[in-house]
Amino acid sequence: MEKVIDIRPLKKKLRAEAREMRRAMSPDRKQSLDRKIKNKLLNLWSVREAKAVLCYVSTDIEVDTREFINALLAMGKRVAVPRCEGEKSNMNFYYINSLDELDVGSFGVDEPDPTKHIMVGDTKDCVCIVPAFMFDKQGFRLGYGKGYYDRYLSRYKGSTIGICYSENLVDELFHGKYDRTVDMIITEKDIISDIKGGHGNG
Repeated sequence: MEKVIDIRPLKKKLRAEAREMRRAMSPDRKQSLDRKIKNKLLNLWSVREAKAVLCYVSTDIEVDTREFINALLAMGKRVAVPRCEGEKSNMNFYYINSLDELDVGSFGVDEPDPTKHIMVGDTKDCVCIVPAFMFDKQGFRLGYGKGYYDRYLSRYKGSTIGICYSENLVDELFHGKYDRTVDMIITEKDIISDIKGGHGNG
């Protein structure tokens, strides 16, 4: 009988290590790495041709997405950002015209007001930028432990791009049977698109 390992303590340890690494990064270095990742994203054909780009709004220790979102909006691209809703790790994306429209919501993250913004319905031909503490080269992610993205991606129909710093890209992560892979990973150094575990919508 195969031994079952509780991977939760292992994931917790990895999250703490990744959080500490990011907090120790100098502002100048972080800005430089963020800009390189942003430029790689903006040059992707899949991003330029997407019907809409679904993107998280970054906090201080995440890869910055604010400049990326502003650049997309300036290009006339449709952009949607997430809002955590309810107690069952539910999350939906809403179209925005500016980051200034957002208010501080769940977990201190800037979120759209559902009474003022239109929720994304059909996600076919969309691209979703997925955050994580870490990714592995098979496309699995170490998220924040709340389950919002796992639940959303289980019903999402478009393609997915994971972004992280190269120091947070590892050969293999612990993952469960319900964990989803992304179709592509971008760091400041690399674009990894030949992911075997990708769910086929890339």
